[in-house]
Amino acid sequence: MQASLRSSLRCAQWLAACAAALLLAGCGMLIPQTVDLRTAWPESVPRQAELARVPFFPQDDYQCGPAALAMAMVHAGAPVRPETLVEEVWVPSRHGSLQVEMLAAPRRHGLVSYRLAPHYADLLREVAAGNPVIVLQDVGMFLPEWHYAVVNGYDYATGTVYLRSGLQMRQAMPFSYFERTWLAGRYWAMVVLPPGRIAATATEERWLDALLGLARGRDADASVRGYRAALARWPDSLPAAVGLANHLHAQNALDEAAAVLRMALQRHPDSVILMNNLAQTLSDQGRNGEALALIHRADAAQSPFGSEVRATRELIEERLRAAGS
Repeated sequence: MQASLRSSLRCAQWLAACAAALLLAGCGMLIPQTVDLRTAWPESVPRQAELARVPFFPQDDYQCGPAALAMAMVHAGAPVRPETLVEEVWVPSRHGSLQVEMLAAPRRHGLVSYRLAPHYADLLREVAAGNPVIVLQDVGMFLPEWHYAVVNGYDYATGTVYLRSGLQMRQAMPFSYFERTWLAGRYWAMVVLPPGRIAATATEERWLDALLGLARGRDADASVRGYRAALARWPDSLPAAVGLANHLHAQNALDEAAAVLRMALQRHPDSVILMNNLAQTLSDQGRNGEALALIHRADAAQSPFGSEVRATRELIEERLRAAGS
């Protein structure tokens, strides 16, 4: 009887150990990035940060999107209120706001919307750099309930994330629980910044994509500031130089556009697009002799921009003929 009892106890202990192991493995699968944070905290990221100056707007039913956007946009310098953003992002049929509208709205106010890579470490880096992060969460208990909140702080020692969320100005949430709610939306997150300030986690390609979105907002001055900052961060960036020169040209700042293109051409002497655009700009300044020499150089190069080069050459030649008649 005692042997049988000992055997049953050993069996129960073994089953309990297996269950615990499976539970731990399941937690690791459910919150993989939290596990990574506990074993390898991101380099150079402080262990604690909280942005106390991020404004707070209580969120009305189903209108968490406008409230979350307003918090981030006011922090970035735009004087907006949640109610003014409702028409820009609110989709009545969905009782909420779609991510595409969330990204588009700040651009109409001269701000850059930047979607983060789906990494916990990137979220922490942005907060540590002073940038509140808008996140999409599923906060439903049994059925999906999508919700936007603003992460404005964290504390590694206690494993806590701080959010402006719903009616709570300072919602404290464990790292692991926050990840479960965030993971459901595939770690969707964004920051809103003035165009002269680049996101802490930005890569050249992703930031230039964000500037293309800003340009669609039709704020020419904001686009110029954005491209200036990008070119200062990535001075060898051909797309940043072309983008800045194009926007300066559109503002009739031809001298500055030409200077940007000349500097870029020094870095990329074989770039046909730079030669073409500089020739166009020189011609628009009335310097058609210089422009023709440069466009002949571009025309001699084999490139996918051959048709654009020919069109620019024909324009310059036509202007020269008109000037000589």
